[in-house]
Amino acid sequence: LILGSMPGIRSLELNQYYGHPRNLFWPLMEELVGVPTAAPYAERLVLLNAAGIGLWDSLHAAERPGSLDASIVAHTEVANDFPTFLVEHRQVRAIAFNGKKSESAFTKHVLKAGHADLFSDIALLPMPSTSPANASIPLEEKRRRWAEILEYL
Repeated sequence: LILGSMPGIRSLELNQYYGHPRNLFWPLMEELVGVPTAAPYAERLVLLNAAGIGLWDSLHAAERPGSLDASIVAHTEVANDFPTFLVEHRQVRAIAFNGKKSESAFTKHVLKAGHADLFSDIALLPMPSTSPANASIPLEEKRRRWAEILEYL
């Protein structure tokens, strides 16, 4: 399972995960598991699922002016229902966090909220954000780090 924080403006407009054209998520998935970036979005989701990868967000809702995770208003954060999700998706072996905000929101609202025991057999993998706003980490480093998910597929 790959978790973002919550969709940005462009992703919401397109109704697509990682919809910003400069986001590296889909190009990385093409390199790692062969999901063609040029394929229609619905087909990319089917191929990603066939490769053993699901997409979701740590946050169900929050106030955020703009698309930057740094702009999320902390006291408005509402986490997704991970306990129910895990009951319905027992095959989850690992959760990869696409960026620091995804991981910190999950830690705050799920692990520290009394649900840590549900994740004792699930690898939690912090990954560098694929967002175009995260330009400080070189592409080669992002490729190397994201390749870690292959062990769990």
